[in-house]
Amino acid sequence: MQKIPLTVRGAELLKQELQQLKSVARPEVIEAIAEARSHGDLSENAEYEAAKERQGFIEGRISELEHKLSVAHIINPTEIHAEGKIVFGTTVTLEDLETEEHVTYQIVGEDEADIKQGKIYVGSPIARALIGKEEGDTAEVQAPGGVREYDIIEVRYI
Repeated sequence: MQKIPLTVRGAELLKQELQQLKSVARPEVIEAIAEARSHGDLSENAEYEAAKERQGFIEGRISELEHKLSVAHIINPTEIHAEGKIVFGTTVTLEDLETEEHVTYQIVGEDEADIKQGKIYVGSPIARALIGKEEGDTAEVQAPGGVREYDIIEVRYI
């Protein structure tokens, strides 16, 4: 079974979502199903159908989260000893050589990725181009608009 890389924060977020689904959403949908059942004929009961559909979604998500957490390889970026190299969990500041714009990204797992928060998926083109590089190196990234070059300004393990 393949391990899923997660940062400590990413694992915590998945655990929180799982807890919320089990302790809040699941009981709510069970109550909604019971309420809809009390209305009689289930064959033409839209409330019942909607509640059952929601229950299926919730149970599916619970199962998915439990699986991901069971196969997670949780990585604490502060404990990484990569000697300045960019690895999973690293926070890196880059300079786009074309625009001279500075951007900062943390390389994270798929479930944690959110470009608006500066978190990029380890399997993304930019992360793949950065892995193994060091401060001062230049990374070439194959982007939809062509090749982009970035200077690696800073590498942090935070």
